[in-house]
Amino acid sequence: AIEFLKKDQCRDGSWFGRWGVNYLYGTWQVLRGLRLIGEDMSKGYVRKAVEWFKSVQLEDGGWGERADTYDDPSRKGMGPSTPSQTSWAVMGLLAAGQGDSVAVRRGIKYLLDRQRADGTWDEDEWTGTGFPKVFYLKYHYYRHYWPQMALAQYLRYRRGYRP
Repeated sequence: AIEFLKKDQCRDGSWFGRWGVNYLYGTWQVLRGLRLIGEDMSKGYVRKAVEWFKSVQLEDGGWGERADTYDDPSRKGMGPSTPSQTSWAVMGLLAAGQGDSVAVRRGIKYLLDRQRADGTWDEDEWTGTGFPKVFYLKYHYYRHYWPQMALAQYLRYRRGYRP
């Protein structure tokens, strides 16, 4: 399985995403999976994914990508920041052992700064994928539960938990 993932990795270090838009989702999922099976997260191909995440972080500290990347991969990681996609990137970086990085801190700040008084987030972009190039979904709870998961994972990391 690891050899497949290495071959499937894009030159820039990202991975295609199937159920969420797109390379931000795919790269997070691969890094999380590698961490859970005990892969050495200091390996070169993992470091390449980390550098890709860092390279597409936006000025506001978040991450974003639109569904047009399924048709035009050159636009990967380009789009307005969203709470769900920022959360995926933060969780990917946490999985890769980057919990103390500036990128993670900026991502956490993005999430906290955009959290509403009632504890929720707004998200206008479509970040769910039904079938790439066919239809996309707006899961209304993505904007809530992904940030909650990312913040919880970050808090656990800060308290010393390392999966």
